Amino acid sequence: MQNITISLELKNKVPGLELSCIECDVQFQQKNEVLWSEIQQKIVEISANIKIEQISKISTISASRKAYKACGKDPARYRLSAEALLRRVIKRKELYQVNNVVDLLNLVSISTGFSIGGYDVEKINGDVVFGIGEKEEPYSGIGRGELNIEFLPVFRDNLGAFGSPTSDSVRTSVSKQTKRFCMIIIDYSSSSQLKKATELASGLLEKYANATNFELYSVK
Repeated sequence: MQNITISLELKNKVPGLELSCIECDVQFQQKNEVLWSEIQQKIVEISANIKIEQISKISTISASRKAYKACGKDPARYRLSAEALLRRVIKRKELYQVNNVVDLLNLVSISTGFSIGGYDVEKINGDVVFGIGEKEEPYSGIGRGELNIEFLPVFRDNLGAFGSPTSDSVRTSVSKQTKRFCMIIIDYSSSSQLKKATELASGLLEKYANATNFELYSVK
């Protein structure tokens, strides 16, 4: 089990913050067509029922945007991953297909509105602290290159920042070598929806990544 804590600085700015952490062994697949079919059905459902202008009013998205502002970051310029995914679903009616582990994470995110981090546990070095990014702190985001993480909520280990609700990093990304996986669901307002999102994620991990040896824990 990873030792994950929240920094005092971030707690003071976002007092309702809670993390739901799921660690498990997974079996990597480049593609899972049954999972992808379920994602396509969810895309049709969301795009038929939610308009672009309604995304920011979704309770989990709204709480996340307020947290970004409290940390000093503009959520319209540095979009939360959940908001960015939902905008893509509604505008373009599509998502990128990555691999079974990342794809099921994205399914949980668009279904719940929570931004979620997904990490290869073996690539994390030491204890983890969820804090706030600093000026000129180095960070290479997946598909984004160098990312300005100043004032962004970020996960750090002994080697530096490796995850944020805007973009996870290349360093701890899931690959075909990934055996032990950590999913972190980020709830900025201790909502009643966090438990349901955790149950959904655990079920999808079992169903589509043959996940075993689960460790579930929350961090406040």
